[in-house]
Amino acid sequence: MKPCLVRVLLIGAAGRMGQTVLNLAQNDRQIEIPAQCDLGDSIEPAMKDCDVAIDFSQADSIDEICRAASRHGKPLVVGTTGHSQHQRKTIETTAHSVPIVLASNFSVGVNVLFWLTQKAAELLGADFNPEIVEMHHKMKKDAPSGTAKTLAAILKAARNTEIPIQSIREGDVVGEHTVIFKGPGESLELTHRAANREIFAGGALRAAKWIVDKPPGLYSMQNVLGL
Repeated sequence: MKPCLVRVLLIGAAGRMGQTVLNLAQNDRQIEIPAQCDLGDSIEPAMKDCDVAIDFSQADSIDEICRAASRHGKPLVVGTTGHSQHQRKTIETTAHSVPIVLASNFSVGVNVLFWLTQKAAELLGADFNPEIVEMHHKMKKDAPSGTAKTLAAILKAARNTEIPIQSIREGDVVGEHTVIFKGPGESLELTHRAANREIFAGGALRAAKWIVDKPPGLYSMQNVLGL
């Protein structure tokens, strides 16, 4: 049986992640990308004829994206980071009417890192003080990264304290995140290094295929992976 095609509207197609999604989708027999939008393009017309939209654009675009998705009842996969509290609230409100996968990182390895970080915080206890070091390419606009913020939120929930984050922007580093637990006489480090952007693009396409038949709600990449 021929697999059912999922028609994707790619928002932010000209960016680094957008280009990686386009290249990877060419070899995915379940994905078709008939429409692309970039800065200055109207999203509304393209939203009507897709099954799901993938957003790797800019945080400021989310209001228009959510309005169009709500109006046409289309699922969203949001990979853009750096949203303000108001923009995050817009996403949460839109999720009452359409299904949305919101992820600071679509990598399988990073989502396992989230799980390991929570377990380590629980097992190591208050004697171990956590901190986060993250590194990305010099063109990345938001600092700390969305992944670092997610890690900090996991640790804050476990420790009820603010978590220090060191952000480094240099060269063409795809992404590196380290959680350091410093204790008396010993330390533990959990590190994830991304070698290329295909791991994020592949996760976003996987999320797009997963979300198309889901009921309205706000989902995470861990929901997609079944973690």
